[in-house]
Amino acid sequence: MEAIQERLVDYFSRIMPLTDAEAAAIRASMCVKPFPKGTVLLREGQVSTECYFVLEGCVRQYYLVDGEEKTTNFFAENQWVVSVNSLTNQAPANHYFACCEDSQLVVGTEQKEHDLYKRFPRLETISRIVMGTVFGELQEQLATYLTDTPEQRYQKLLQARPDLFQRIPQYQLASYIGVTPESLSRIRKRITTPAGRVSHFLAEKAAPG
Repeated sequence: MEAIQERLVDYFSRIMPLTDAEAAAIRASMCVKPFPKGTVLLREGQVSTECYFVLEGCVRQYYLVDGEEKTTNFFAENQWVVSVNSLTNQAPANHYFACCEDSQLVVGTEQKEHDLYKRFPRLETISRIVMGTVFGELQEQLATYLTDTPEQRYQKLLQARPDLFQRIPQYQLASYIGVTPESLSRIRKRITTPAGRVSHFLAEKAAPG
């Protein structure tokens, strides 16, 4: 467990070198909890009071639209799970967070953060950098839904996060990409055939820059 807990300290250290006292304070305040697969961390309509850092496992974000789950994100190791608007503005969440694997998560609250910031003001600077990264990832993800085709989203996901294809059910991946499971199967078939690989290679070569 100690080796797993060090991942959060290492994460912060990569952003900004920590003093021994800062690292010790993070370890002391850290609350690590196991969550079985299927655990719902946040429901639509609830006000978020916690944020999470994934040590092991995977958390899915989804919306319920006319009774159908629409997956919009997956958070795996070394990623933050934050309902930004709900946590910051104390507004009811419009989405769900659920564990799609057995997970070990660091559980944080605003009160814990404020207590650390009072003692170690530099940690607030690190937190702002983390939130900037979270916002940047959300903005980039939104852009892909506005500018990319489902096949392009599939290819980007395969390149950036190939592990998800071994960990996540196909119907959830299809929902994330924005297609039906049947359409996802056709996309995968096109890309994995020799002709599909050649066309993808030619498209990359023809792309500007």
